[in-house]
Amino acid sequence: MERFRTAISSPIGDVWMVIADGALELLDFADDDSTRLDAFMARHYPDGLPPEGRDDTGIAASMAAYFEGDLTAIEALAVAPRGTAFQQDVWQTLRTIPHGETITYRELAARAGRPRAVRAAGAANGQNPVSIVVPCHRVIGSDGSLTGYGGGLFRKKWLLQHEGAFHA
Repeated sequence: MERFRTAISSPIGDVWMVIADGALELLDFADDDSTRLDAFMARHYPDGLPPEGRDDTGIAASMAAYFEGDLTAIEALAVAPRGTAFQQDVWQTLRTIPHGETITYRELAARAGRPRAVRAAGAANGQNPVSIVVPCHRVIGSDGSLTGYGGGLFRKKWLLQHEGAFHA
């Protein structure tokens, strides 16, 4: 298996990606204090981080195009997040939310086929290792509030504004 990590700059910070066999396995933001990203990477790669590499897959270019305004550039990207069967169901469901739209955690649970598992769906949403492409930022509170986002609420707000789903 060929696995490497790479990064791009974005209007909301550096975006780190791990790509394995042409699929996005992990995507997260680096902050000035990289301890959150380091902990996230260590949790997913306890045997050591993949080496940095040059991306010939086009994934990094698609991410850059998304940030430049081509919101459809990331829709067909291959993803390979690691998680439980339930998490996989939730993450697949997230990919069906079109840009420019949001849903609630209750709707997420229902769409994932587990309408009573609202908290579990919320937890799976929060453990999504492929931010943006698996659009966990499109899930909001039942009152319309922007609730939790691992990369910070300012990024969630920016992403939703970028996609036309939130107007401040």
